[in-house]
Amino acid sequence: MSEVYAARRTRLRERCNAGGSAAALVTRPANVRYLAGAAPHGAVLLLGKREDLLVCQDPPDDRPQEGRPDEALGVHVLPQPGGDPAVAAADLAESQGADSLAVEEHHLTVARHRALASVAPRIRLADLGSAVEQLRVVKDEEEISCLRIGAEIADQALGELLESILVGRTERHLALELERRLVDHGADGPAFPTSVATGPNSGRRGHRPTDRRVEEGDFLSVCLGAAYRGYRCEIGRTFVIGTSPADWQIQLYDLVFAAQRAGREALAPGAAYRDVDRAARQVLDSAGYAEGLQPLTGHGVGLEIDEDPQLAPAAMGKLDACVPVTVEPGVHLPGRGGVRIDDTLVVRPEADGGPELLTITTKELLAL
Repeated sequence: MSEVYAARRTRLRERCNAGGSAAALVTRPANVRYLAGAAPHGAVLLLGKREDLLVCQDPPDDRPQEGRPDEALGVHVLPQPGGDPAVAAADLAESQGADSLAVEEHHLTVARHRALASVAPRIRLADLGSAVEQLRVVKDEEEISCLRIGAEIADQALGELLESILVGRTERHLALELERRLVDHGADGPAFPTSVATGPNSGRRGHRPTDRRVEEGDFLSVCLGAAYRGYRCEIGRTFVIGTSPADWQIQLYDLVFAAQRAGREALAPGAAYRDVDRAARQVLDSAGYAEGLQPLTGHGVGLEIDEDPQLAPAAMGKLDACVPVTVEPGVHLPGRGGVRIDDTLVVRPEADGGPELLTITTKELLAL
């Protein structure tokens, strides 16, 4: 992997040089990990004029889930506790003779930005912008493999839960059990707080589990994800508890399923982000559910669970191959509940079989 991280840093350095910066300071943890192989707590990455350095408060940990720093990368540990690695990195950049330093202004506080300027007054600070995030959008096959394994773990945890007795258990209890099962099957941990929603709560995006108990006839919506070697995937499914679904539940489920299928089928290299959103959204719009729809149909996943691209009505840009995204339409009816179906897929050209579905738990409306 060392050559992979080196190539990523080279691409970023080329962008910096083109923008007139001799060095760059990366502070956002996911970006640090992408370029360095690991992001110990508080660590920053300096792409220096003479040497690239991972600047840390403490020596890097050796736990696999935390990642391992690229062996070709220098590591600078602060000599005293309590220091700011970013400020130390700016000082190191100046000592290497850099006259300009590109920084992630969107991640720095005003106070931290001022501290950088104070410790290295001879360096001109420029904005790196979202250069690293843009590099992260298209994944290599090693990254996709980590997402694929994470998806398998999430599928397995969800499948086991569905085989257990659910009636009478609380949303909170079920969410905790799912997160335990993720770790039992090899995940670093949950990719995000697990959402379990029952009855009138079902179908809500990002619902926080409560002490409401599962009842016969409820819709049960579950959204979970596994983090594996830092990479995060997502799956969401909706089921009916105990009895055969009511007519309104079948109709609503079939509608959301049709919207989700339309969004999945729209995924292709060159497809506009907003066109993928439109494909799913218009199915729900035409059925009279325009009001209250969630603001986006899907988003990118990777080292963060919600990253570029955004599949939303006003999103600008087009999909590339090897971009993993979610497709997750949903409808919530206040007081009754709703349906949400969520998959993680990788954009692939038609010649390679079209979008690759990573989360494979059935989307049939099951009565549990």
